[in-house]
Amino acid sequence: MNSTVNQKRNYIAFLIHALFLALTMSFIDVNTVIPNMMGEMGAKSIHLGILSSIMVGGTSVMQLLFAILIIPLKKKKPALLIAIYIRVGALLLLGLFLFFNISGESWVIWTLLFIMAMFSFGGAFANISYTDILGRAIQTEKRKEFLMRKQLISSIGVIVSALSVKIILTSLNYPKNYAFLFISGSFILLLATIGFWMIEEPINTSVQKEPISKRFRLLYKAVKEDRNVRKYLLFINTSGVILSTIPFLILFGRTQFTIDGSVIGTFLLVQMGGGLLTNISLHTFYKREEYRPLLYLFIIIASTTPIIALLCSSSSTAYMITFIFSGAAIELYKIVTPGILLEISTDENRTLYTGLAGAGSIMNIIYPIIAGLLITLIGYYIVFILTSLYIFCGFYFAKKIVCLRFTSQGPLQ
Repeated sequence: MNSTVNQKRNYIAFLIHALFLALTMSFIDVNTVIPNMMGEMGAKSIHLGILSSIMVGGTSVMQLLFAILIIPLKKKKPALLIAIYIRVGALLLLGLFLFFNISGESWVIWTLLFIMAMFSFGGAFANISYTDILGRAIQTEKRKEFLMRKQLISSIGVIVSALSVKIILTSLNYPKNYAFLFISGSFILLLATIGFWMIEEPINTSVQKEPISKRFRLLYKAVKEDRNVRKYLLFINTSGVILSTIPFLILFGRTQFTIDGSVIGTFLLVQMGGGLLTNISLHTFYKREEYRPLLYLFIIIASTTPIIALLCSSSSTAYMITFIFSGAAIELYKIVTPGILLEISTDENRTLYTGLAGAGSIMNIIYPIIAGLLITLIGYYIVFILTSLYIFCGFYFAKKIVCLRFTSQGPLQ
């Protein structure tokens, strides 16, 4: 099969996976569904802080360990499939656990946190292989088009999924509604592996088997010598904390008004709608092959989101505006961060850089735990305002990142 056919096949394969993954992720949305489920069980802000630390920051840091293990592999697809099956198993286990346990005792909450850690770490394992295969399987000039098209398909998929979530959460009582969500999600995620089985992965002949100690030295060398990596890490450690901030929006909302299955389904729909609207707007109005304006737009929206939550907390209807902003922030983050990482890395160091970017996102581990503690001491208002200011600090580091991909329009700077 020639390279042109391989490219087309791989392009379609990645989009098929993106669609099924999108249909799954609304069922276990860390920003709305999971926080509300934890709230229903009687979880406190510190529990949510730990959950966010695991699912956002912990997942990223685990990428470093997995990158070290995966670097020597000439083909990454087997590791990718194993990681997806781990996630399928964890999601099925979570659904079965909820189906047979209805108490809100402390041990139940901690058990759920452990299962969620399994699910999240499986995602970290998958992301290392996914990014490396994507960088080699999709042509350079097609990457930005692919990422935006992938996000468009994903946005449509999550809208359909979010509608299903709203119907399920409204129709069934707790905890059966969440149990049904997670069990269904596990089977849909299993279907997502169809796309990966279709991929014809190019063999990476440049990899060499080296001692683990040397691989860690490569990480140190990359940070020391590559200015772009340092600025990228500083950016995701400032503006990137919006990802671990969004789950707290649900707990804050629960202190202001009643949130039931119908309301949480509506919030999820609005959030996905905000992401879809953002993606459609980018496809329509933004044709340039450049990431920097998108970076700035992301930082502005992300830093504004906590303030919007405070201003619109008078009712659940007004609070929907918050999730329009959070959906837009998530959508932009999913476009700019992998896009920039692909541009500042090469086929030889992409696995290493992906692991480094994950491990470097240390604030997404520290922030939610600190925020969970501070909320109990000084309240949501001060914590959200300080968070907004901190997120905006990423603007300085975003200005310093230089993407060196050359196109017919010249270098992206």
